[in-house]
Amino acid sequence: MSLSNVLFLFLAHLGVGIVCTLLLVSRDAGVKFFRFNAGLAVILIAVALAFQFDAALLVAEAALVIYWATVGRMLAKVRPAIVGLAIGAGVASIVLQALRVSATWTAAAQVLTVASFLSSALFLGGACTAMILGHWYLVIPSMQVSHLQSIVKVHIASMVVRVVVVAAAIFVALVTWQPGSGPSFRYYVTSVAGIFFWQRVLFGLAGPALLSYLTWETAKIRSTQSATGILYVDFFTVVVGEVLAKYIVLATRVAV
Repeated sequence: MSLSNVLFLFLAHLGVGIVCTLLLVSRDAGVKFFRFNAGLAVILIAVALAFQFDAALLVAEAALVIYWATVGRMLAKVRPAIVGLAIGAGVASIVLQALRVSATWTAAAQVLTVASFLSSALFLGGACTAMILGHWYLVIPSMQVSHLQSIVKVHIASMVVRVVVVAAAIFVALVTWQPGSGPSFRYYVTSVAGIFFWQRVLFGLAGPALLSYLTWETAKIRSTQSATGILYVDFFTVVVGEVLAKYIVLATRVAV
């Protein structure tokens, strides 16, 4: 395990997650919104590729660059196919990443690692897209608040999925440990090193759970500026939690 591996996984998942969640945003957000987010995803994936080469991720990057360069200009008929290629290649890359990381693990651990990586990408992408969309009400004040409410719902749903996957991974790690196979995950979470796990739970799961609920309640009363402020904090907690999750899965073989 190295820092470059952690950063590669985090940046790749965030970049692909942003692309996936863009499909859930209304066109009312405007061309500049989609161009900004596509450009952000291009940068994140490019930095990830600088840490580690990934053929499927490179295909996603190439398709995304074409989308960014043409959005709002030309190729309107083929742009959905370009986005579809970027998403398909990105998802394939994430699945392959999970299989490479868990190649020597049990079948159950491999399945949970794939689910963990995919749910992480959706969780990160939903949080980032919701934050930027909330900010976009300063650019387009007339945009309907229902668009923000919709993406916050997606973020909450992705958070629920993430919690379920993490809980399943922890349960499997606890019940499948065999004496003589090395330190148990129970020992890890109760040791000094377990501070990373508890920070992951506090900042990456409990924090977003509370903040996403507050965002939803604020969006319901149409206070987009307040909702956006909460989403900035929410995104920060998600980032902290997911970076720690990448470290823990590489250090303990448990896809939290």
